[in-house]
Amino acid sequence: MTRATEAATFFGITATIYFALLFQWLPIPLPETVQEFTLPVLPWWALVSFGAYSLGNIGYHVLTFRDCPEAYQELQVQIAQAQNDLRSKGISI
Repeated sequence: MTRATEAATFFGITATIYFALLFQWLPIPLPETVQEFTLPVLPWWALVSFGAYSLGNIGYHVLTFRDCPEAYQELQVQIAQAQNDLRSKGISI
């Protein structure tokens, strides 16, 4: 299975179980506090948790991004070449 198929299967099974518990389709006795207060806000909790994880992950990888001095030097050389080429064609920069 591809990664997308695995994710869709996981989401489908999780959603089915969630709705079965929320609408009491399964004969599983749940405490009233879970049925009334926890299950209705569970998707929002999952969404906020995923957003916090994503933001933290992106922030960490931006913070630990390696400097690339070789790429910087190569880019400076290419900029100088482009400027010289434009100047030779009579375009002022």
